[in-house]
Amino acid sequence: MIRTLTLENFRNYEAASLAFDPAVNLIVGENAQGKTNLLEAAAALSTIKLFRTAQKKEGLRFGCDHGAIRGTFDAEGREITLELRLHRDRAMELFQNGIRLRRQGEARGLLRTVLFCPDDLFLVRAGAAARRKFLDAALCQLRPQYAGILAEYERVLAHKLRILKDSEEKPALLNLLDDFTLRLCRLGAHIIRYRAYYVRKLAGRAAALHAEAAPDERLSCAYRTVSAVTDPYASAAVIEAQLQNHAFDHRAAEIAAQSCLSGPHKDDLELRLGGVPASSFASQGQARTAALALKLAEREMFFDEDNAYPVLLLDDVLSELDRRRQDFVLNHLGQGQVLITCCEEETAARFHAGTVFRVHGGRLV
Repeated sequence: MIRTLTLENFRNYEAASLAFDPAVNLIVGENAQGKTNLLEAAAALSTIKLFRTAQKKEGLRFGCDHGAIRGTFDAEGREITLELRLHRDRAMELFQNGIRLRRQGEARGLLRTVLFCPDDLFLVRAGAAARRKFLDAALCQLRPQYAGILAEYERVLAHKLRILKDSEEKPALLNLLDDFTLRLCRLGAHIIRYRAYYVRKLAGRAAALHAEAAPDERLSCAYRTVSAVTDPYASAAVIEAQLQNHAFDHRAAEIAAQSCLSGPHKDDLELRLGGVPASSFASQGQARTAALALKLAEREMFFDEDNAYPVLLLDDVLSELDRRRQDFVLNHLGQGQVLITCCEEETAARFHAGTVFRVHGGRLV
């Protein structure tokens, strides 16, 4: 539960301070006034990222060189104060209860959140990268060791890609290729196991929630990884061996293509509605419902882990949903803390919020 949130020179806020209700908190305002910025700041306390940009300095208010997001929240049975200091000319600094942290991973996942925003339609509509990002965001909060493995995998993959791209001009670089391939296979085996076990649980929860919202439409989820992996639930050693065989069988093809052709960086979460691919056939409302079911299923998974609900962050969640699907959302707001944005006052009246914040031009009014 987030108790307080304080912003300094963040996005369009010069200064803002909010004290949240333990239940439902509603953020009301017209478009482009700063509602989503508040959710982005709250989410950053959990993921140590800004969900709308990879560059944290882009969260700074125009013309400012320094800014901060500061939050106080309850987690793991204690009160924690976390501060993210943003700088134009150097890396972000992190402070927990006033003590500077050396690594971002030390703070990631202390506060657990689930975010739904309009961009999450890409979970259904876009390519596999959006769905991998969805899986990784949850697993990095649930399993801190996964975040470390994933970060190393991405570093090693970048080095291997550079070797492949530069090998035409510098053939001697290929002497290093196999070492990087072997390391990717070892890391990749762990990533595949984590994702497979998570998706197996997620699929059942998401299908049940989706059936509640849309009884005539059946949502199914399946994890797709490297074709050579016959059982993604096998031991890491077995998967690693299969990845190695596959990688070395395709070594010449990778050199010719100057690209790493297979691995967990190509994984997908296949979504189907009524047996057909959701990415091709889902309407706007169906895509939004499927994405919501996945997010709420993620929330249930967090509850299973902690016996406490994560903070639910909902940005413009009711638009493009019919009344039945809107009621489905409202019926799932009764447990845990919720921060939700909307534009219309008449919609706001349906939420029974404990606290209502009205936003105009980067100010709370």
